[in-house]
Amino acid sequence: MRAYELARAIGVTSKELLVKAKELGLSIVNQLRTVTEEEAQALRQAFAPPKPVAPPTAPPAAPRARPPAAAKVAEAAKVAEAPKVAEAAKVAEAPKAAETAEAKRAREAEAAKKGKVKKKPEEVLVAPEEPEVRPRRRRPRARTWGEAEVEVPAGGVPVAPVIPVPPRRLRPAARRPVTAPRKKPASLVFPMSVREFSNQAGVKADLIIRKLLDRGTPKAMNDLLQEEEAVVLAKEFGVVVETKKERDEEQELLALVAKEGRSEDRVSRAPVITLMGHVDHGKTSLLDRIRQSNIAGGEFGGITQHIGAYRVQSDGHTLVFLDTPGHEAFTAMRARGAQVTDLVVLVVAADDGVMPQTEEAISHARAAKVAIVVAINKVDRPDANVMRVKNQLSSLGFLPEEWGGQTIMVETSAITGQGIGQLLEMLVLEAEMLELRADPGKPARGVVLEARVTAGRGVVATVLIADGTLRLGDIVLCGMSYGRVRSLTDDHGEALAEAGPATPVEVTGLTGVPEAGDRLYVLADIQKAKEMAAERDRRRRLTEVVPRRHVTLQDLRAEVEAGQRKELAVVVKADVQGSLEVIKEQLAQINSPEVRLNVLHGAVGDVSEGDVLLADASDAVIIGFTVGVQPAVAAEARRRGVEVRLYQIIYELTDQVRRALAGLLEPERREVSLGEAEVRQLFSVSRVGMVAGCLVTRGVMRRNARVRLRRDGQVVFDGALDSLRRFKDDASEVAEGYECGMKLAGFNDVQQGDRIEAYAIEEVARKL
Repeated sequence: MRAYELARAIGVTSKELLVKAKELGLSIVNQLRTVTEEEAQALRQAFAPPKPVAPPTAPPAAPRARPPAAAKVAEAAKVAEAPKVAEAAKVAEAPKAAETAEAKRAREAEAAKKGKVKKKPEEVLVAPEEPEVRPRRRRPRARTWGEAEVEVPAGGVPVAPVIPVPPRRLRPAARRPVTAPRKKPASLVFPMSVREFSNQAGVKADLIIRKLLDRGTPKAMNDLLQEEEAVVLAKEFGVVVETKKERDEEQELLALVAKEGRSEDRVSRAPVITLMGHVDHGKTSLLDRIRQSNIAGGEFGGITQHIGAYRVQSDGHTLVFLDTPGHEAFTAMRARGAQVTDLVVLVVAADDGVMPQTEEAISHARAAKVAIVVAINKVDRPDANVMRVKNQLSSLGFLPEEWGGQTIMVETSAITGQGIGQLLEMLVLEAEMLELRADPGKPARGVVLEARVTAGRGVVATVLIADGTLRLGDIVLCGMSYGRVRSLTDDHGEALAEAGPATPVEVTGLTGVPEAGDRLYVLADIQKAKEMAAERDRRRRLTEVVPRRHVTLQDLRAEVEAGQRKELAVVVKADVQGSLEVIKEQLAQINSPEVRLNVLHGAVGDVSEGDVLLADASDAVIIGFTVGVQPAVAAEARRRGVEVRLYQIIYELTDQVRRALAGLLEPERREVSLGEAEVRQLFSVSRVGMVAGCLVTRGVMRRNARVRLRRDGQVVFDGALDSLRRFKDDASEVAEGYECGMKLAGFNDVQQGDRIEAYAIEEVARKL
């Protein structure tokens, strides 16, 4: 019997069973281990309910003392006579009361006949005294401008009228820039533009721009200032400043949502699962098979084309599958701060084995720190080799559980349906171990999977609810958009009134199209949502030119001293597999008491956009050994603030990393591209060798620069120039669009069509 089967028989979760087994000293490490009869008996006794203890019996009550017989007879007679006495008294009083009323009426009638009835004095209505009306004093009418004021002297001859001068209209003083610096400290919150710095510091903007121009850093009114520049400017203008950290908007929203929650009961929620792997290993076919196997449960719908997520029922448990294009989209959402996936199913074809994209998917899943279940697909193929796949995965750190490891591996076939049920069962077990819980009583919090604009419905966003409950009419904030929920549609196209945790829904009613990975929050005030969306838009426009700040080898020491970093993550790229293995071994031997080195991913080839994306999401540094970086990739790395370091000698690479971890960095050596030329013609010169006739296609070629010769995308030569000539004259440099002759130092195997790149190595001082 397996451990999870015993847990179900006892009525507890697999995790509770494993915890109890550890307390009892049993060697049950995971839920798939076979349990012996003695271990099962011990666990059953441990989880057996205690026997009920009978409550102590109360002593018998003492008998009540009975009253004497004579007293009992007298009391009974008294009780019997009480109604009779009351009735007699009532009958005796009734005639007297009637008599009295009749005599009264007779006396009144007799008195009326004799005229002796006293009339009530007539009421005299006296009008209230009216208040004294005083004549209203009229104030003299004020003369307006234009009326003539005529003076009549004693002689009776009028004098020429005097027209008063119109009063001067006081215009409000124009708001002029303050020229004097502020006396109080100016609060600076970055990012900040030149205009905002001018308003905060009380200095004219043209003076600030002129000062920046004199320093060689010209900026316009809306350009951003770095914190160092603002501090230096404030010191030059005599302004006392105090810098404040930018508010963490996400943390404020989480605190607001937690404060608004009413329910404190957290319930189990469905796990969110993503399938990853190499191209053409059967991810889409496996998804389709899982969807088709659930037709009997009534859960099948055309959801992949519409919503990109769907729910599947397995043995009374709900599983949520995401239909994503691959690990790049998985990491892109994580780079935006959205940790959506709880489990990853790594799909590996049994006939193909582990491929480069499989290793990339493993690196991305490990960087996200999510549980991984392996599905060895296509086992129905005649050339399938399951044992080879398991050996390859074992070398990557995935040891199967039947070999004593912790990794669940299931053999599946999307064509025949083999292993589909077992795969779903293993996913349910992994979800039980994670103990995923959510609070449906709180306002909703979710993540946008995709968004689009449709005719008739407007903006439609596919949202996965992570916590809380989303209802119709809720006010939501999503990225730089906001609005009121107008409709909710599930993965079958049915309208919903509310959506609970781990539910994918389509939401309409937003003012704009959010991006994939944006977080959705429910707020109480639509004005607050509008203000926060506008603030996000303003901050985005300010920070578009400022890349996201990541860790670099230069500022690693400062972050370690500040206690902000305990681990340095790196992505390694090399030219060949042998070099890659040596670099990873050398990096694994570097130890630091302050920072741990973690190699997230290692592969062969030039630095790609996927590497930049992984480093951006994981706050890592890219290290390349004898590889190149395309201009588009380098621009993307600069935009995202990811540091890319390239090395040609392996000991320089390991030495730089070791010094960075020790905080003893030397001045940085940076490669600067100067130009590129194409070999058009070859000349063989006696006593000189092969001379390449080239056309400079970009930048300049310099005599003292280093050059790199590429042939069919591969680096053939990397060294120095022996000579650079323009016709018969030596030249120090040749600009773009001109022809020249070049001789490479110690290299004659130059062919027509080769490309020669010129670059320089410059040293940059370290800034802590």
